[in-house]
Amino acid sequence: MADAETGRAGTTEHKSSGFWAKSGRWLVKLAVIVAIAYGMAAGFMYLNQRNFVFVPTGELMTPEERGLENVSVELVEMADGTRITAWAADPSIEGAPTVLYFHGNSSNLSNRSERFRQILDSGYGLYAPTHRGYAGSEGSPSEAALISDALEVYDTLSASGAPVIVHGESLGTGIATAVAAVRPDVGLLVLEAPYTALVDMAAEQYPWLPVNLLMKDPMKTRDRIASVEAPVLVIHGTEDRVIPVEHGRKLFEIAPEPKELLILEGAGHGDLWKRGLWNSVQENWAEIQP
Repeated sequence: MADAETGRAGTTEHKSSGFWAKSGRWLVKLAVIVAIAYGMAAGFMYLNQRNFVFVPTGELMTPEERGLENVSVELVEMADGTRITAWAADPSIEGAPTVLYFHGNSSNLSNRSERFRQILDSGYGLYAPTHRGYAGSEGSPSEAALISDALEVYDTLSASGAPVIVHGESLGTGIATAVAAVRPDVGLLVLEAPYTALVDMAAEQYPWLPVNLLMKDPMKTRDRIASVEAPVLVIHGTEDRVIPVEHGRKLFEIAPEPKELLILEGAGHGDLWKRGLWNSVQENWAEIQP
């Protein structure tokens, strides 16, 4: 009887150890599969990340086609030989500033024509370069290249001694801040729906990825804005689903004085101009004039 019980116990122990051995092998296989899938996903995101950040779309129309008859088209050669397109118009009011406008990550200059019309109708000048790699421009976009282009454009524009408002829209806010951080003669820095950093946004959207290690273009506006000497105007909407309003609030906290924060209740990412953004810029400019 004892031998029978011992036999049954041995059989049970053998089955139990076999089960755990098989389970262990399956867990190892599962871990390998998960690791491979994760590596493939991370690799895909790393290799294609700039396609998520920079989204050039559409054909670049002429200013005349968009009803901007007094705007000229310039093809400007950058220091590395890359040629970019810019829309330009001098101020129609003597002493008025020129707005150096850095657009967002999608579409091209054609889709900003209504904004440009408001600027020009106010008597201000306009200089709007399109990012390299976008319609009308050569090359490929990257943080380093876009900032280099922006500084070159700013230096040419400001050489006349006329006042310049540097305006960044969405993606362009990081570029605009980078310019103002190293050019103390900027008249006013306007940040329309800004982000603290592109890498911060990526971390929020892809928390499962080590974006701090993978991001080629982190665009850390939060690190640069503390060096800005120009007055800063931050404008953001409470219903922004692309760049949450908390990004604008955090940047405002970091920015040195003088600064102003305008939070528009109910405004989304793309309707700040319809809700009076340009009027606020003009009022801010008037207030900071000696």
